Order: sequence, then structure tokens, then C-alpha cells
Amino acid sequence: MKKAKIYIAGSTGMVGRNIIENLDRNRYEIFTTKRADLDLLDYKKTKKYINNINPDYIINAAGKVGGISANNNDPYGFFTENILIGINLVKSSYETGVKNFLNLSSSCSYPCDAPMPLKEDYLLSGKLEKTNEGYAIAKSAIAKMCEFITTQNKNLNYKTIILCNLYGKYDKYDENISHLIPAIIKKVHFAKENNLPNIEIWGDGTSKREIMFATDLGIIMNDILRDFDKIPIIMNIGTGKEYSVNEYYEIIAKIIGYQGEFTHDLNKLQGVKRKLLELTYQKKFGYNPVHTLEEGIRETYNNYLEYEQSR
Repeated sequence: MKKAKIYIAGSTGMVGRNIIENLDRNRYEIFTTKRADLDLLDYKKTKKYINNINPDYIINAAGKVGGISANNNDPYGFFTENILIGINLVKSSYETGVKNFLNLSSSCSYPCDAPMPLKEDYLLSGKLEKTNEGYAIAKSAIAKMCEFITTQNKNLNYKTIILCNLYGKYDKYDENISHLIPAIIKKVHFAKENNLPNIEIWGDGTSKREIMFATDLGIIMNDILRDFDKIPIIMNIGTGKEYSVNEYYEIIAKIIGYQGEFTHDLNKLQGVKRKLLELTYQKKFGYNPVHTLEEGIRETYNNYLEYEQSR
């Protein structure tokens, strides 16, 4: 069987690396680039590269990502970089005749006041959460760009999967940009190693988040690509389970072995109260995460320890 060629943009990030590790190498010939080799902010170079490799599929896992503090502090940067990368990839793919394009988006792109769980048709139906508005606008725009192409060209599949929050191997542990789970892992590990009596949680800790182990996304990606002609233009992918920030701290503290107490800084950012995805389409196609939350966190903590030892 001839392998399908697939270009994964953003192959050096957590999401891209987890997809690459879990894709079926018997089915796909994988192409990747590093920023030093191809700047996706450069349209001409991006188009030339895509035209040269002529892939059957492109996955857009590229972009500027970060936690609540990073997004809140640099909305211009998160908007500009993500929308330019998205436009360059989609436009280049469309103009060079790429048939299948998978755009990865985030539950952050849903309105902050939308009813729960979040359905795909809620996209762009209301006001966005202020702390990640730049990122959300960019991601929403690229999702619509893909939708426009597909609805106008029945022979093309330009589709978007909207992901819940992700964590896992190759995550970032820099407190200035890290997401929730790696930030908690680093804080709890530090507190245990230094015998700190308490850990401060931003906000009251009651905000709830749905979070998936990135390895599971990589595994599910094989099924998504197999069914690419059949899946809807926009589809949520998540776990169907949500936990409060306080619960994530408690679970991670138990796994790491920290026995101190938690305090709360009510003056710090905490984002929207809930972001639970509605998963009717995902359940219809039978895409299920493999790991439990505890299993995923244990593997991620081991990865963190390896990261610290390598520094």
C-alpha cells in the first residue's frame, strides 16, 4: 500500500510531537519542518515548500501558545502570529491543490457566556473571554476560513477539530507561558522538594477544565484521518469530563506525594468558570481517550523529572 504524504506544521511543539509519535507509520510518510528551516509567517516560503512536497494531508498544529497569563499579557502577539500562520498554511494549501487540511483549534475560541456543554455551532455566537481574546479570534477566523473553502469546493476537505485543553509529554514548564497541568506539576514538585507548608492557587480554584492527555490525541488522530471524508467540517474532541482547579491540585499532589495545604489568591486571573465540550460527533465516530487522568498525569510527571534532569 502506498503511503499517504502528510505534512505536520508545528512538529516541534507538544501537540505536533505527540501526533508524530503516535501516527501509523505504515499508512503515512511524515514531513516536518523546524522554524529555522521554514518560517510559517512567510507566505511565499510556505507555499513553495507545500508545493514541492505535494502532501495528501496537512495538519496545522503550529502557532503561538501559552497559559492564561501569557495570553492576557500579549493579546496582540497571540492574535497576529496565529492568524498569519493559519492564513499562510490554509491559503498555500488551497492554491497548491492540497485536498485534505486539518486545522487544530481550541475550546478557548468559544464564547465565554455560551451554555454548557459547548456545541460546535456556538462558535462566534457571543463575546469571548478577555484573557485569551487575541488567540480565540485568530483560531475562530482560521476555522471559518477552512469552512468557507470546503463549502465552496465539494472535492476539498478543509476541516477543524476544536480541542479541550491538552497536557502531556513535551509540555512547557516555564511559569510565564505554561498551561494549567504543567504549572501545577512544577509548583507541587517544588513545594515537596523544598518542604513548603502551602501552595498558592490562583483565584478560588472552583473554575472547571476539561483536559486531555496529548498522547490520546495522537492515537485518536489515526482514526480522524481514516474517517476524514466523513467527519463534520468542525468537530469537538475532548474527554467529556471536567474537574475544578482545586481538584487538579489535589490529584497531582497525591501523585507527587505532597502533603501540605493550599491557599488562594483571589486577586489573580482564573478565566472562564467552565469549558466543557459537547461530544456528540466524537461519540458517533467512537473516538475515545485511552488513558485515565491519573495515568496521564503520572506519565507527564515522569516526563517533567526527565526534563529537569536534562537541564
